[in-house]
Amino acid sequence: MTLQQWTVEEPYLNLHCALGEGPYYEKQTNTLRFVDIINHRVHSVNLDEGPSSLKTLQLDVPVGVTADIAGVDPAEKILVGLKYGLAVLDRRTGTYEYINKVHEPQNERLRTNDGAVDPNGRFWLGTMTDFNLGDFKPEGGLYRLDGKTHREEVLKDLTIPNSVGWSPDNKTMYFTHSSSKTIFALDYDAEAGGRYGEPRTFYVHDGPGGPDGFRVDEQGNLWHAVYGEGRVLKISPEGKLVGEVRLPTRNITCTQFVGTELFCTTASIDPADEADDRARELGGAVFRVDVGVRGLDFFEFKLE
Repeated sequence: MTLQQWTVEEPYLNLHCALGEGPYYEKQTNTLRFVDIINHRVHSVNLDEGPSSLKTLQLDVPVGVTADIAGVDPAEKILVGLKYGLAVLDRRTGTYEYINKVHEPQNERLRTNDGAVDPNGRFWLGTMTDFNLGDFKPEGGLYRLDGKTHREEVLKDLTIPNSVGWSPDNKTMYFTHSSSKTIFALDYDAEAGGRYGEPRTFYVHDGPGGPDGFRVDEQGNLWHAVYGEGRVLKISPEGKLVGEVRLPTRNITCTQFVGTELFCTTASIDPADEADDRARELGGAVFRVDVGVRGLDFFEFKLE
């Protein structure tokens, strides 16, 4: 079967993120926000005004993911995944307050990574070895956090837990474990309070890179960034590779729909890795491409 193909040559925004991640479309303000995990930053761009509207909040800890909070204006406060767990970030002051921790400061080995809000308003959040500790070890997990009161460890002994998402009918949950190059699927029952089944293999990546972050479109396809290969994969609801987006830098980290445009975050290229000058210059940029299909809306986190 012939793959659908798209090619992107120029960046939308090139601010040289060390590890750009977590793109999120803020519908209320027509803003794209994303993070730089290593540099501890939350970036936002008003899409009506363009790249010149870039705003940056500098934090003091790694920030891996953001989400909107039900009943809260996202221009004022948003949910963020920080070093120890979930926190509410005041975007006016740049201050934050933890509301549900997955581990305590005594365990400095770990940090949170990616995650998402489920159809029942809970947050699924992965943890992994922090950057400053050398080799990543299978000491992370995947947690489900219910407001301020409850924390459940769903999966253990993970190395690099990554994106979480749901099918259009909310009956299937997808979860990527990057270090095993595997996307898992779990049965999900929103009407039963978010009851979930055992993970089963949905897609195994065959290539030198690793599957990173993804988003799901209205037709149920996953648009999955591949770190190390300069491309985004379009994976059908049946788990088949049906398309790809080619980008001019190597480390693609995550995707996000705005209308039919797919925005892609990237990371810088290690100086020790082989890469041409252009690929190195564009490492950490944000790209966009029209792929002719819309993505699913995010769910909002229920704080109370």
